[in-house]
Amino acid sequence: MKEEQVILVNENNEQIGTMAKMEAHEKAVLHRAFSVFITNDRGEIMLQQRAASKYHSPLLWTNTCCSHQRVGETNIEAGKRRLQEEMGFQAELKELFSFIYKAPFDNGLTEHELDHVMIGTYDSEPNINAEEVEGWKWMSPEDIKEDISNNPNEYTAWFKIIFDKFYEHLFKMSAK
Repeated sequence: MKEEQVILVNENNEQIGTMAKMEAHEKAVLHRAFSVFITNDRGEIMLQQRAASKYHSPLLWTNTCCSHQRVGETNIEAGKRRLQEEMGFQAELKELFSFIYKAPFDNGLTEHELDHVMIGTYDSEPNINAEEVEGWKWMSPEDIKEDISNNPNEYTAWFKIIFDKFYEHLFKMSAK
């Protein structure tokens, strides 16, 4: 099976090529990615615990799902595809914002991504893919913020970065 490719981009999100996913993470090359946050009718966020078999950040808590777009796939299409593959359900998604971040890992890999952050709603239990996800839970944004502060090593590097921006975005939306 051919290794998954990521879409290389410049800082303006213009595609400049593709590269094998592992190579892009080894070389810390900027590439397109997405992060999905699913909320319920109580305003809680569905978190996932990454599977123990993941090559980086195993068993850490993170947003509902995240991955990389495929060539020719919109951000929303990619988010819906991966939500189904990882969490086993479908939801309508809306893109909120995008930004660039860089997060190195202990194993020598680095996430250097132009991340498109999306939100959707869902009020049932997921049907998780055990190859991708160890567990899941609902948490309020305030409880997540406090838990990241108290237990930072239980969360993925990118989630801590993305959650701060997502939380600010939620706060700005509720102030309107």
